[in-house]
Amino acid sequence: MRSTSTGLPSSLPSTLPSTLPSTLSSIRSAVIDTRRLLVGALALLLAACASTPPSRYGGHARNTPRAPIVEPSAGLEEISIQAMSLVGTPYRYGGNTPDSGFDCSGLVRYVVSRAANVNLPRTTEAMGTRGTPLSRDQVASGDLVFFNTTGRANSHVGIYVGQNRFVHAPSSGGTVRLEDMTKSYWASRYNGARRIANAAVPVAPSTPVPQAVPAVPVSPPPPAAPSPAPAPAPVPEDDDPIAAFANR
Repeated sequence: MRSTSTGLPSSLPSTLPSTLPSTLSSIRSAVIDTRRLLVGALALLLAACASTPPSRYGGHARNTPRAPIVEPSAGLEEISIQAMSLVGTPYRYGGNTPDSGFDCSGLVRYVVSRAANVNLPRTTEAMGTRGTPLSRDQVASGDLVFFNTTGRANSHVGIYVGQNRFVHAPSSGGTVRLEDMTKSYWASRYNGARRIANAAVPVAPSTPVPQAVPAVPVSPPPPAAPSPAPAPAPVPEDDDPIAAFANR
Protein backbone atom coordinates (compact mmCIF):
# COMPACT_ATOMS: atom_id res chain seq x y z
CA MET A 1 0.00 0.00 0.00
CA ARG A 2 1.44 3.38 -1.04
CA SER A 3 1.49 6.36 1.32
CA THR A 4 0.71 9.94 0.42
CA SER A 5 2.80 12.98 1.42
CA THR A 6 0.71 13.24 4.59
CA GLY A 7 1.76 9.77 5.74
CA LEU A 8 -1.70 8.26 5.23
CA PRO A 9 -2.31 5.25 2.96
CA SER A 10 -3.42 6.28 -0.52
CA SER A 11 -6.24 3.75 -0.35
CA LEU A 12 -7.78 5.38 2.72
CA PRO A 13 -11.46 6.08 1.97
CA SER A 14 -12.35 9.70 1.42
CA THR A 15 -15.15 9.59 3.96
CA LEU A 16 -14.86 8.64 7.60
CA PRO A 17 -16.60 5.44 8.73
CA SER A 18 -19.92 5.72 10.51
CA THR A 19 -18.39 4.02 13.57
CA LEU A 20 -15.99 6.94 14.23
CA PRO A 21 -18.14 8.54 17.00
CA SER A 22 -18.33 5.26 18.96
CA THR A 23 -14.58 4.73 18.47
CA LEU A 24 -13.79 8.20 19.87
CA SER A 25 -16.09 7.52 22.82
CA SER A 26 -14.22 4.28 23.54
CA ILE A 27 -10.87 6.10 23.42
CA ARG A 28 -12.14 8.75 25.86
CA SER A 29 -13.33 6.04 28.27
CA ALA A 30 -9.94 4.34 28.07
CA VAL A 31 -8.14 7.61 28.91
CA ILE A 32 -10.37 8.16 31.95
CA ASP A 33 -9.75 4.58 33.13
CA THR A 34 -5.98 5.09 32.72
CA ARG A 35 -6.07 8.23 34.88
CA ARG A 36 -7.95 6.34 37.58
CA LEU A 37 -5.35 3.57 37.51
CA LEU A 38 -2.55 6.15 37.88
CA VAL A 39 -4.25 7.71 40.90
CA GLY A 40 -4.74 4.26 42.44
CA ALA A 41 -1.10 3.38 41.85
CA LEU A 42 -0.09 6.66 43.48
CA ALA A 43 -2.10 5.81 46.61
CA LEU A 44 -0.47 2.37 46.83
CA LEU A 45 2.99 3.87 46.46
CA LEU A 46 2.29 6.40 49.20
CA ALA A 47 1.23 3.66 51.58
CA ALA A 48 4.49 1.80 51.02
CA CYS A 49 6.93 4.73 51.19
CA ALA A 50 8.58 6.35 54.21
CA SER A 51 11.49 8.70 54.80
CA THR A 52 13.25 10.72 57.50
CA PRO A 53 13.47 14.52 57.80
CA PRO A 54 16.58 16.29 56.53
CA SER A 55 18.93 18.27 58.75
CA ARG A 56 19.54 21.33 56.57
CA TYR A 57 18.20 23.01 53.44
CA GLY A 58 19.52 24.90 50.51
CA GLY A 59 18.46 28.40 49.57
CA HIS A 60 16.99 29.61 46.31
CA ALA A 61 18.98 31.07 43.44
CA ARG A 62 17.66 33.37 40.76
CA ASN A 63 17.17 31.76 37.41
CA THR A 64 15.73 32.65 34.02
CA PRO A 65 11.98 31.84 34.06
CA ARG A 66 10.97 28.89 31.92
CA ALA A 67 7.92 28.98 29.69
CA PRO A 68 5.07 26.59 30.53
CA ILE A 69 5.50 23.17 28.93
CA VAL A 70 2.96 20.77 27.37
CA GLU A 71 -0.78 21.07 27.61
CA PRO A 72 -2.86 22.38 30.54
CA SER A 73 -3.82 19.79 33.11
CA ALA A 74 -7.32 18.67 33.98
CA GLY A 75 -6.87 19.17 37.71
CA LEU A 76 -4.89 18.75 40.91
CA GLU A 77 -4.18 15.04 40.62
CA GLU A 78 -1.90 15.57 37.61
CA ILE A 79 0.32 17.79 39.77
CA SER A 80 0.76 15.06 42.39
CA ILE A 81 1.38 12.39 39.74
CA GLN A 82 4.01 14.56 38.05
CA ALA A 83 5.69 15.23 41.42
CA MET A 84 5.79 11.51 42.26
CA SER A 85 7.43 10.76 38.92
CA LEU A 86 10.43 12.91 39.93
CA VAL A 87 11.16 11.15 43.25
CA GLY A 88 14.85 10.21 43.25
CA THR A 89 16.03 13.20 41.18
CA PRO A 90 19.21 14.66 42.75
CA TYR A 91 19.04 17.89 44.76
CA ARG A 92 20.89 20.86 43.31
CA TYR A 93 20.91 24.40 44.64
CA GLY A 94 19.26 26.60 41.99
CA GLY A 95 18.28 23.58 39.87
CA ASN A 96 14.95 23.54 38.05
CA THR A 97 15.00 20.61 35.58
CA PRO A 98 15.29 16.82 35.94
CA ASP A 99 18.65 16.90 34.11
CA SER A 100 20.18 19.61 36.30
CA GLY A 101 18.50 18.56 39.55
CA PHE A 102 16.11 20.56 41.74
CA ASP A 103 15.99 22.74 44.79
CA CYS A 104 12.63 22.98 46.57
CA SER A 105 11.17 25.94 44.66
CA GLY A 106 12.66 24.77 41.36
CA LEU A 107 10.92 21.40 41.75
CA VAL A 108 7.54 22.97 42.54
CA ARG A 109 7.80 25.49 39.73
CA TYR A 110 8.75 22.81 37.18
CA VAL A 111 5.96 20.40 38.21
CA VAL A 112 3.20 23.04 38.30
CA SER A 113 4.30 24.43 34.94
CA ARG A 114 4.17 21.02 33.28
CA ALA A 115 1.06 19.63 34.95
CA ALA A 116 -1.15 22.73 35.33
CA ASN A 117 0.29 25.27 32.88
CA VAL A 118 0.71 27.76 35.76
CA ASN A 119 3.87 29.89 35.80
CA LEU A 120 4.89 30.36 39.45
CA PRO A 121 7.55 32.73 40.84
CA ARG A 122 11.01 31.30 41.51
CA THR A 123 11.20 31.84 45.30
CA THR A 124 9.21 30.16 48.07
CA GLU A 125 8.31 33.53 49.63
CA ALA A 126 6.67 34.71 46.39
CA MET A 127 4.95 31.34 45.88
CA GLY A 128 3.41 31.78 49.33
CA THR A 129 1.39 34.73 48.01
CA ARG A 130 -0.13 32.92 45.03
CA GLY A 131 -3.35 30.93 44.82
CA THR A 132 -5.91 30.35 47.56
CA PRO A 133 -4.94 29.77 51.23
CA LEU A 134 -6.29 26.53 52.72
CA SER A 135 -6.98 25.24 56.21
CA ARG A 136 -5.27 21.98 57.15
CA ASP A 137 -8.40 19.89 56.58
CA GLN A 138 -8.87 21.38 53.08
CA VAL A 139 -5.49 20.31 51.70
CA ALA A 140 -5.75 17.90 48.74
CA SER A 141 -3.30 16.19 46.40
CA GLY A 142 -1.60 18.77 44.20
CA ASP A 143 -1.73 21.64 46.71
CA LEU A 144 1.45 23.41 47.85
CA VAL A 145 2.55 23.03 51.49
CA PHE A 146 4.90 25.53 53.16
CA PHE A 147 7.28 25.21 56.12
CA ASN A 148 9.55 27.39 58.24
CA THR A 149 12.92 25.61 58.13
CA THR A 150 15.32 28.56 58.39
CA GLY A 151 13.65 30.82 60.95
CA ARG A 152 11.48 32.64 58.42
CA ALA A 153 7.98 31.84 57.16
CA ASN A 154 7.51 29.97 53.90
CA SER A 155 11.23 29.20 53.58
CA HIS A 156 10.53 25.69 52.25
CA VAL A 157 7.83 24.32 49.92
CA GLY A 158 6.63 20.93 48.72
CA ILE A 159 3.70 19.33 46.88
CA TYR A 160 1.08 17.45 48.89
CA VAL A 161 0.27 14.03 47.40
CA GLY A 162 -2.22 12.60 49.91
CA GLN A 163 -2.17 10.51 53.10
CA ASN A 164 -0.23 13.22 55.00
CA ARG A 165 2.70 12.92 52.58
CA PHE A 166 4.37 15.53 50.40
CA VAL A 167 7.11 15.49 47.74
CA HIS A 168 9.99 17.97 48.01
CA ALA A 169 13.66 18.55 47.24
CA PRO A 170 15.13 18.59 50.75
CA SER A 171 18.84 19.46 50.95
CA SER A 172 22.27 19.34 49.36
CA GLY A 173 23.44 15.78 48.82
CA GLY A 174 19.87 14.44 48.92
CA THR A 175 17.24 13.58 46.33
CA VAL A 176 13.62 14.49 45.66
CA ARG A 177 11.60 12.34 48.07
CA LEU A 178 8.42 11.74 50.06
CA GLU A 179 8.02 13.06 53.59
CA ASP A 180 5.46 12.39 56.33
CA MET A 181 3.91 15.67 57.48
CA THR A 182 2.81 14.14 60.81
CA LYS A 183 6.41 13.70 61.98
CA SER A 184 7.30 16.20 64.68
CA TYR A 185 9.95 17.98 62.59
CA TRP A 186 7.48 18.91 59.84
CA ALA A 187 4.39 19.28 62.03
CA SER A 188 6.15 21.88 64.19
CA ARG A 189 7.34 23.87 61.16
CA TYR A 190 4.17 23.76 59.05
CA ASN A 191 3.18 27.25 57.80
CA GLY A 192 0.11 26.48 55.70
CA ALA A 193 -1.01 25.41 52.24
CA ARG A 194 -2.19 27.09 49.06
CA ARG A 195 -4.08 25.87 45.98
CA ILE A 196 -2.77 27.14 42.66
CA ALA A 197 -4.79 24.91 40.29
CA ASN A 198 -8.42 23.90 40.10
CA ALA A 199 -9.63 20.40 40.81
CA ALA A 200 -10.98 18.44 37.88
CA VAL A 201 -14.75 18.72 37.48
CA PRO A 202 -16.44 15.68 35.94
CA VAL A 203 -18.62 16.45 32.96
CA ALA A 204 -22.23 15.59 33.71
CA PRO A 205 -24.01 13.58 31.01
CA SER A 206 -26.28 15.71 28.93
CA THR A 207 -29.99 15.29 29.59
CA PRO A 208 -32.16 15.25 26.49
CA VAL A 209 -34.57 18.14 26.43
CA PRO A 210 -38.15 16.95 25.88
CA GLN A 211 -39.59 18.27 22.68
CA ALA A 212 -42.84 20.18 22.91
CA VAL A 213 -45.77 18.46 21.21
CA PRO A 214 -47.22 20.81 18.61
CA ALA A 215 -50.82 21.77 19.24
CA VAL A 216 -53.43 20.44 16.83
CA PRO A 217 -54.76 23.39 14.85
CA VAL A 218 -58.45 24.03 15.41
CA SER A 219 -60.41 25.21 12.37
CA PRO A 220 -62.55 28.28 13.04
CA PRO A 221 -66.30 27.69 12.81
CA PRO A 222 -67.86 28.57 9.46
CA PRO A 223 -69.46 32.00 9.34
CA ALA A 224 -73.19 32.06 10.09
CA ALA A 225 -75.50 32.42 7.09
CA PRO A 226 -76.98 35.91 6.83
CA SER A 227 -80.57 36.15 8.07
CA PRO A 228 -83.14 37.00 5.35
CA ALA A 229 -84.36 40.57 5.45
CA PRO A 230 -87.85 40.88 6.98
CA ALA A 231 -90.69 41.49 4.54
CA PRO A 232 -91.93 45.08 4.52
CA ALA A 233 -95.04 45.61 6.59
CA PRO A 234 -98.20 46.23 4.53
CA VAL A 235 -99.16 49.88 4.27
CA PRO A 236 -102.68 50.61 5.55
CA GLU A 237 -105.07 51.81 2.90
CA ASP A 238 -105.50 55.12 4.65
CA ASP A 239 -101.83 55.73 4.33
CA ASP A 240 -101.63 54.67 0.68
CA PRO A 241 -101.94 57.86 -1.40
CA ILE A 242 -102.89 55.92 -4.53
CA ALA A 243 -105.69 54.07 -2.76
CA ALA A 244 -106.86 57.26 -1.15
CA PHE A 245 -106.99 59.02 -4.57
CA ALA A 246 -108.94 56.09 -6.10
CA ASN A 247 -111.55 56.17 -3.36
CA ARG A 248 -112.44 59.79 -3.99
